[in-house]
Amino acid sequence: MLKLGVLISGRGSNMAAIADNIESGQLLAKIEVVISNIEGAGGIELAKNRGLNTQVIPHNDYPSRDEFETALVSALQHYDLDLIVLAGFMRVIGPNLLAPYKGKIINMHPSILPAFNGLNAQKQALEYGCKVAGCTVHFVDEELDTGPIIGQATVRVKETDTQDSLSARILLEEHRLFSDAIQMIADGRVSVSGRRVHIRKEI
Repeated sequence: MLKLGVLISGRGSNMAAIADNIESGQLLAKIEVVISNIEGAGGIELAKNRGLNTQVIPHNDYPSRDEFETALVSALQHYDLDLIVLAGFMRVIGPNLLAPYKGKIINMHPSILPAFNGLNAQKQALEYGCKVAGCTVHFVDEELDTGPIIGQATVRVKETDTQDSLSARILLEEHRLFSDAIQMIADGRVSVSGRRVHIRKEI
């Protein structure tokens, strides 16, 4: 059973969806700890209500990213984790976190990468006039939203869409895609060669 450390910054809806799929038996994994970099993040209360281990490590308490990440790694290493899941964690990942967990950190981004990386991806898609938007789950590397892609899901952009309405439909796909990716990793079906992620078929 894959042991997860989940990092969040906000409401924790992806974390909650992963926890729901674990509880229902659809996902064979265990959330060992949920950590937020924001005091009062709604996802921490959701995690506590589920009986999960939680911790808050405010990034503003540290004068540099390196020092913040050192504290974060220290907290994570209290658990024997197989995978770090960035579920709405709004911090750029640096070398201090990447080094001890290289190849073991995944992120969800609300666009079809490599299009519209960074913040406000849904807004960018609408402003660009895209007919299709979506989300991408990928391994994390040294750059922003550039790691090898595990999976993607698309949604049609409607003429009447606002940023909120498009984001809501993309979020539903995120909830499904995240757990699917974690399960494939748990099953040992995922391997990486350069930029390519290979998914072995189920037997």
